[in-house]
Amino acid sequence: MANTKLNRTAGSTGNRKKWTWSGWVKRAAVKGTTDAKGGLFSTYTDGNNRFDFGIDANHRFFLKEKEGSGATVIDFTTNRLFLDPSAFYHFVIAMDTTQSTASNRLKIYLNGEQITSWLDSTYPSQNRDTLMNVSGRTYIIGSTDGSSNYWNGLMSHVHFCDGTALAPTVFGSTDSTTGQWKINTAPTFTPGTNGFTILKDGKTITDQSSNSNNFSLGGGTLTKTEDCPNNVFATLNPLAPSASGLDIRNGNTHVFNDDDNNAFQTVPATLAIPPTAKIYWEIKCVTVWGSANCENHGITDLDNTIQALTGQASANANSFAWRNNASFVTGGSVISGTTWASSYTTGDFLMFALDNANGALYAGKNGTWLNSGNPTSGSSKTGALSVTAGLNYAPHSELKYGSDKPAYNFGNGHFVTTAISSAGTNASGNGIFEYAVPSGYTALSTKGLNL
Repeated sequence: MANTKLNRTAGSTGNRKKWTWSGWVKRAAVKGTTDAKGGLFSTYTDGNNRFDFGIDANHRFFLKEKEGSGATVIDFTTNRLFLDPSAFYHFVIAMDTTQSTASNRLKIYLNGEQITSWLDSTYPSQNRDTLMNVSGRTYIIGSTDGSSNYWNGLMSHVHFCDGTALAPTVFGSTDSTTGQWKINTAPTFTPGTNGFTILKDGKTITDQSSNSNNFSLGGGTLTKTEDCPNNVFATLNPLAPSASGLDIRNGNTHVFNDDDNNAFQTVPATLAIPPTAKIYWEIKCVTVWGSANCENHGITDLDNTIQALTGQASANANSFAWRNNASFVTGGSVISGTTWASSYTTGDFLMFALDNANGALYAGKNGTWLNSGNPTSGSSKTGALSVTAGLNYAPHSELKYGSDKPAYNFGNGHFVTTAISSAGTNASGNGIFEYAVPSGYTALSTKGLNL
């Protein structure tokens, strides 16, 4: 939702003392300060009259209300930081200012647990009318003021209840097997006058509650992704030490080498491929600088890469990269006999399939597997690059120049913001890809990891 906001103006006043907001969000940019902060929700008139919450420039969750001459009447900031780009956070804000005990007037939950450790904690006064549910005020989702501080990431299943402070168990539950907090995709609650449900299935901003409190697109572009709370897809990891000079955009699927310092930098995926899994993914070469050795893509052993803190993963053992000059490299050296790999340039689509059980990495371009590769050949590894089986591999890219800008599709269904229209078949039914997924392979996602 980078530079995107959704608007709705309340047609009538509801309950200003009791309400609940629930939403599942996934961060994208998390490094630095300018692109790290982001507003989730606001009712904004001006700098002195506003209610908003989101993630601040220091990676902390905040919630504030100012009114009148700018006096801060509600003020919360967490001690904990929110830096994880690989998972969805579930936030529930439950307001009930009628409570006699101050700490009961506002409860903020993360993944089903109430947040109790605060850097700032100014509770509303008893029976205070908040700036929520006021006729004529505009709800803004994705920004704290409607013109800046946009949310940079994903949002899913955003619910609002006017008139009741609800528990997080309305919207989620703890998995009895894994102990993880999981989404309730069909929560039951009475929405009240200004209540709504949006972004529930896809990118719809038409209210899916019993009301008709529809939102409008106030700016930017909404992009649907298969990445969602009940099936989290891999993206690129901006927190990797070797990716410090890279700019990663579009939900962490599109990477730029902003440093342009003629030195390789590596960014791996947020998820590793299990020891016996068969995983497929794609890369679109949005632009390639054109040098004989400027852009490399492949797999890297996460344990080795992170420990080495190297700028070029393929300089290490058990990391393999396909160079744009038609060769494969590992340990800093070209692998003998792999010149068949083919070169690639701007506009090409690259395909990768890793059979981790058999130690076979297959590579392809524009719908054709190189070296007559057959990813379904099992232990014979027909046309594959032989790799050590069962390691903690993750897809990765190594970029050298500023004009190198590859875009990943781990099954999310987009290259940058363009939806895949020529989707190939997928034997696992998991993810959307440009080309046909080999039988027995799946996407690098939480569901794919368990197939």
